[in-house]
This record gives sequence, structure tokens and C-alpha cells, in this order.
Amino acid sequence: MKIKDLEPKAIWNYFDDVTKIPRPSKKEEKIIKYLINFAKEHKLEAETDKAGNVIIRKPAYLGKENVKSVVMQSHSDIVCEKNSDVEHDFENDPIQTFIDGDWVKAKGTTLGGDDGIGIAASLAILADKNIKHGPLEALFTADEETGMSGAFGLQKGFMKSKILINLDSEDEGELFIGCAGGIDTVAIFDYKRKKVPINSVAYKVSVAGLKGGHSGDEIHKGLGNSNKILNRILLNAQLKYKIRLSNFDGGNLRNAIPREAYAIITVSENNTEGLEKFIDNIANTIKNELLQTEPNIKISYHKTDLPEFVINSSVQKKLFNAIYASWHGVYYMSIDMPGLVETSTNLASVKFKNNNKIIIETSQRSSVESAKYDIAQTVASCFELAGAKVKHGDGYPGWKPNTNSEILKITQKSYKKLFSQEPIVRAIHAGLECGLFLVKYPGTDMISFGPTIRGAHSPDERMNIPTVKKFWELLVDVLENIE
Repeated sequence: MKIKDLEPKAIWNYFDDVTKIPRPSKKEEKIIKYLINFAKEHKLEAETDKAGNVIIRKPAYLGKENVKSVVMQSHSDIVCEKNSDVEHDFENDPIQTFIDGDWVKAKGTTLGGDDGIGIAASLAILADKNIKHGPLEALFTADEETGMSGAFGLQKGFMKSKILINLDSEDEGELFIGCAGGIDTVAIFDYKRKKVPINSVAYKVSVAGLKGGHSGDEIHKGLGNSNKILNRILLNAQLKYKIRLSNFDGGNLRNAIPREAYAIITVSENNTEGLEKFIDNIANTIKNELLQTEPNIKISYHKTDLPEFVINSSVQKKLFNAIYASWHGVYYMSIDMPGLVETSTNLASVKFKNNNKIIIETSQRSSVESAKYDIAQTVASCFELAGAKVKHGDGYPGWKPNTNSEILKITQKSYKKLFSQEPIVRAIHAGLECGLFLVKYPGTDMISFGPTIRGAHSPDERMNIPTVKKFWELLVDVLENIE
């Protein structure tokens, strides 16, 4: 069976189209062109702005002209993550999708269900001539995944509606009325190149096979962080066998829990046997610790060619200590909303650059604005004490829950009518663009819901087929019941 054969066909056909359009963050030209052509084909008004946002407007169904206008919102970009053994060019290649039981998956890459299914739902609504809705807008924002620059650049007056339905959530049966704000913290070490010590042997040490995942929505699951795991091995190997570091490369995206990392190290030829036994032992220890959460973790090593240089030992020691000490994971749980992560931080990537710099990217989230800056400074202080230069991104605001929301009440009523059960109402630790929309459009009444997606921001991303049907039915019913 192919995706186009799934029901409801309308939403799955558009999702299939969207997966075939390369759309990395900041390079959304192809999906923008597709959206504009869609609007022309269906004789709908469309507009773009300087930030790369697209809005398509559809008139009300006959007799619904006086109903409140609604904007359906999704983002046009995707997280570009793949397994290291997969050849895929995210700027040119379509996503290779397949069906596995009740799930739609991709072959070794992110699926783009986040937020391709939101795009598909909006397009299916816009194309349908039988849904009895009021005036509609569909907003497709750019660059949500790497900075929310589309939402930051959204100008006042671009959208007209006072009700917004965000289609970027990943848990069917849950209605989201709040989200965390976020900020990035980047640490930079300057290093000096030194000659490889004589009588040295080089090794490549790798960590792979981790699940990875969304650094907000899955930060509470205790998943392994490849950067932290590799650094643990290296720091202890430094203490025991005086290894020297030539390269450390781990993780890719600030909003993804890192899955893979490797390092190039050297050690005295007299210590090779001891080093290998040490790595075997600590690998077994780590595997046992993560047996339940990361059953497929792989820690490996092999001899390799001697590198051109190693970094100066003082910076090596500071780097290892700073990464070891820097917090990763849940920092504080919410008291106001039990079960919700309030504050967290993700040690996302470690990269050696050709200009003799080491760049460590981290991201912090919190539903409490002051706590967001507090955890960012906590991370910054750790790296500054180690001698790194630290800078923060601009950050984005959270979305404060409104339990008296009109659109919430409508959606709750629709869900109970359709599925004979009450939906869960909660906030999400992931960052949605809703907080930025409120800054630009104060008083907007908002809600977020979607089908079930697991493993977002990783090659394990998968979307549950039965929940897509429920998502579609709920969206249609909500639109038909807004007054």
C-alpha cells in the first residue's frame, strides 16, 4: 500500500506531495513555489512576505460569511537529520516514505511529518468545497526549526483572523494551550594546534545507535546524549591514559537530542592495550545504564591514521570538564501543571572548525520566562569558568495557557462528540510559534493539536496512521462549529 491509498485520501495525497518537495530550514523556496501554485490552481488569494511566510485566504462557505475568521497555521520547513550510513541530499532529494503497520516512516531520514501533516491538512481544507466553514486563512511560516525567523518576521496585518489553530502538535487526544519559550547558548573555545606526540597511535572512538529525538517534547525520557556519552569516555581516558584530542564531532541541530558522535584521539603506543580494555569496560557500563532507554547504543573504536595535529592539552582538559559539568536534560518540573517539564537544556552539538575554534551549541527551554534566562546563564557560567567565550541567541517567548479560551471550549466539545471521550488539555515543553504570534497579534485565541508523531527530529520519526484520520475529523468539525 502507498501513502496515497490511505484514508482520508485528501490529507494523505497532499502529505505525499509535500514529502517530495525538499524544504530544509532557510531554504524553503520550493515549498513556497508549490504553495503559491496551489493557490493559483484553486483561485485563492495568496500573499508572501520578506520572511518567507505564505498566507492563503479562502472565502466562507455560502451562508457562513459572518462567522469569525480562523487561521490554520503550520510551518513549511523540516528538521534534516539522517543516519550516517544513508545517502540523502535534503536540498534536492525527496523523502523516501513507507508504511510499517500503523505507521508512516522514512528510509533513514526524518519524515517531515513535523510539520508536513499540518501543511497537508491546511491544503486539504482549502481545496475542499463541501466543508461548511467561515472565512479561512492558512499561514505557512518559514524557518520554524532553526530560529523561528518566519514568526519573528511576521508583520502586523499579514493575517486577519483572531482565532488561530496551530497544527504542529504530536499527541492525538491532547489539546495544547501553552508552550515553553526558548533560547540558544553557544560556547566557543580557541585552541592551538600541537604536533602529535612521538610513538603515538590514533583511534577513532564513536557513539551511535541512539534514538535522538525532539529536545523539548522528548527531553524527559532519559534518552542518551551522544556528546555527553563520548565526552565521559574521553575525560576518563585522559585521566588514565593521557590521550590527546584531535577532533570531536557530535550532534547537528540545536533542537535535536544528539544521536551520534565521534572523536579522533592519540595515545602512546605503550597504552593501546590498556585503552582498548578501558573503552570496552566503560562501554559495557554505559550500555547497562541505558539498557531500557537506548537498547541499540553502539560504542566502538578502531585504529586510524595519525592526524595532522592534536589540540593543546590545557584547552582539551577545559573542554572535557566543561562538557562533563554542563547540564543536559530536565532541570525543573512544573509545580503548576504536574507532569509538565518546566525547564530543560540540551547539549546539542560539538564541532571543531578550521579556524581553530570549537563550537558547542546548546538550547534551553522553559515555560517560565525568568527560568529560561536562569538556565541559560547556568549553562553559560559553566563554559565561561572553563575559559570559553559565550553568546546567547535572541530567544523566543512562551505561550501562557488560557483555560477560558473560546476555541478550546469548541474543540473540547467537538472531540467529545466525535470520539466519546474527553481530550487532555495541557501545555507542551516544545517551542511553538504561538508565543510570538501573541506578541504580534495580542488577544489572538489559540489552540494546537495534531496526530501522533514519535521520534520527531530524528530518523526514527514516524506518524501514526489511525490518528491522522481523527486529527482530520476534529479539524473539520471545529471549523464547522465556530460561530
